[in-house]
Amino acid sequence: MIEIKDLHKTFGKLSVLDGLGLRIQKGGIFAVLGPNGSGKTTLIKSILGMVIPDKGEIEIEGQSVLGKSAYRNDINYLPQIANFPSNLTVRELLSMVKNLRPKEAHDQELIDLFGLDEHLEKKLGNLSGGTKQKVNIVLTFMFDSEIIVLDEPTTGLDPVSLIHLKQIIEREKQRDRTILITTHIMSFVEEVADEIVFLLDGKIYFKGSSVELKKQTGQPDLEHAIAVLMKKNNDITRND
Repeated sequence: MIEIKDLHKTFGKLSVLDGLGLRIQKGGIFAVLGPNGSGKTTLIKSILGMVIPDKGEIEIEGQSVLGKSAYRNDINYLPQIANFPSNLTVRELLSMVKNLRPKEAHDQELIDLFGLDEHLEKKLGNLSGGTKQKVNIVLTFMFDSEIIVLDEPTTGLDPVSLIHLKQIIEREKQRDRTILITTHIMSFVEEVADEIVFLLDGKIYFKGSSVELKKQTGQPDLEHAIAVLMKKNNDITRND
């Protein structure tokens, strides 16, 4: 489904992606993990066409997407920070996005699920962070797309809304969608992800299931397993 070959990206003198290669099969939930500065955000933004790599190739369904834009109509993206025009109401924002994207929207079910009816006429600048995140989720899932990218999707969500989010993600998985998630919440990863990709210094240090990683590191949970990977990398760096 998504194949990344020898991807390089530098910002000034800083190398963020260093020959990264990755193949993601169609269907399933893939967590892209790594500490701040590991390259995961740059990788995701490269797939989205928001960052242009210095070298390498990104293919979706066997077709190169670098320098192209039409493929992005089949990607749903939830950004980490919900930066909306503060003077618009929720209803106005939803209408604007529906007018901009040439796809049928299925927003009412999501509005009902997250209890947003009472907020539709409110200005986005007056909403709490958690309510903005619910709007963010509606915007992300109201269109049908083959690829869904979720950047820190749990931010600000109350327990009930988090349950609804997990249900939506599972539903999309059952529809054979390919879902990429970045998050620092390891319990969320353990619960929903089929496969983990762990990045450090712009390279992939692990690719497999959370069960495989815990077995490889001898740790009881994913949080401690990731800590072991990072410690090994720090030890190697110091020895070099």
